[in-house]
Amino acid sequence: MIAIDILHLVDRLESLLNEGRRIPFTSNRIVNEELFLNIIDQMRISIPEEIKKGKRIQQERERIIAQANEEAARIVSLAREKVERATAEHEITQQAERRAQTIIERAQREAEKYKADADTYTYDVLSQLDEQLSALLKTVRNGLRTIEARQGIATPQSETEPPQPKAM
Repeated sequence: MIAIDILHLVDRLESLLNEGRRIPFTSNRIVNEELFLNIIDQMRISIPEEIKKGKRIQQERERIIAQANEEAARIVSLAREKVERATAEHEITQQAERRAQTIIERAQREAEKYKADADTYTYDVLSQLDEQLSALLKTVRNGLRTIEARQGIATPQSETEPPQPKAM
């Protein structure tokens, strides 16, 4: 409101000057000195108040800016902490994933090794069983030939085919 008062006082000074009489052949005017000095006194009273108000506004502005800067610094600090936590968590997650991948790869290698060992073992057992069965079959065939030779029975079958049981 004081700014309006000052502008009003300036307008009154201008009006007072315009209402003054011109001195012929000069740029001077005659104005009412008492009114002119009265307006100037009012301005002297109003201007310091306006300056005080401006200073208060400036101080308030500086306080708000300082507060905003503090809040911004706090937010930035919180954001940095959050980023650091997220980065650390991300690194931990990556380490865990790498560790899990290593464990999975090791387990797969071990499973393949166990499978290969099991295949080898199975092959060895079946080979031994085949040898034992071949030897047993040879013994059985020799026994059958011996019995057939004693009884005089002819053997039409080859040695590779197993003999057919005879009806008695």
